[in-house]
Amino acid sequence: MAKANPVAIQKHLKGVDYPANKQTLIKHAKKQGADQAILSLLEQLPEEEYESPTDLNKAIGEIE
Repeated sequence: MAKANPVAIQKHLKGVDYPANKQTLIKHAKKQGADQAILSLLEQLPEEEYESPTDLNKAIGEIE
């Protein structure tokens, strides 16, 4: 799988309230028009609360 661009991911999560869980992030990304590659990546995240965009980017980096 191609590495996800953290900037592109955060663009689709703009305005989300942190802390946020996986399902909240996926719903928000869908509403913002995220493509299937980004949604697929978010679906691979562990079920936990993400405290900030930095926290989320770290988790994404661990699954790639």
